Amino acid sequence: MLLHGTEALKEAAAAGHALPGFVAYNLETVQGITAAAETAGRPVIIQAGSSPFKHAGREALMRLALHAAGHSAARLGVHLDHSRDLDEITACLEAGYTSVMVDGSHLPFAENIALTKEAVRRARDHGAWVEAELGALPGDEDVSTNAVAHTAAMTDPQQAAEFVAATGVDALAVAVGNVHGFTQHPVRLDLERLAAIHEAVTVPLVPLVLHGASGLPVEELHGALARGVAKVNVNAELRRAYLEATRETLPSALSGSNVVSLWAAGRDAVRDAALEVIGRLSPRAEGADA
Repeated sequence: MLLHGTEALKEAAAAGHALPGFVAYNLETVQGITAAAETAGRPVIIQAGSSPFKHAGREALMRLALHAAGHSAARLGVHLDHSRDLDEITACLEAGYTSVMVDGSHLPFAENIALTKEAVRRARDHGAWVEAELGALPGDEDVSTNAVAHTAAMTDPQQAAEFVAATGVDALAVAVGNVHGFTQHPVRLDLERLAAIHEAVTVPLVPLVLHGASGLPVEELHGALARGVAKVNVNAELRRAYLEATRETLPSALSGSNVVSLWAAGRDAVRDAALEVIGRLSPRAEGADA
């Protein structure tokens, strides 16, 4: 069923766990994410968004994700990820998306506010919630790189408070040392900065979003959950699981021209990888970093 509203997001923030936002590129990844949500019995967000549209086509991927969510027993949000295009945002809202991310992080502060305010205005007309981003997150959404986070590009707590107040945004993606994709450099979050951002946007409560969580050490992840992160985006882990499963299956699939076995292997690997992530995002174990 479609997961509307921010209640699940705020419940996650209060309980010290997070909703996973899993990026979907095609039928098999949508199916794998949906199966993981059904198995775990936890709310999950399918992120069928701007970058994957380049592969699957916007209309096709929108319909796949919305159909899967609407016909599943699991609570599934359908989210537009990393969009810089108000027309694209409007198209997804009109199709029935439950949330959208407007990405003005590349813009000057005032222009980011203006773009985000307009996205919020449009989303309110459709009963959807809005995520925005403040600070520059290095790396590539679709391909792992050797990007390194720079302090100068990280989210400023005082700006975060001003941004949230000016835009009315429902969730805020932050840059605190996180990087898109896997990287050879160890990723260490600036948890002190994250705590300050959380404190700055607590009244009213605005849940925080962590992009680039693939491969993040569990202690770093739990530290983020303890500091207001209520949505965690995962992409590279699912991509790697899909590719490794199809590589292993390819020889036997080729011998019988059994393309279905290849697709099924990728789908099931995505499901299993997503289930592992859901487990890591469960309420903090006793003794976790707080």
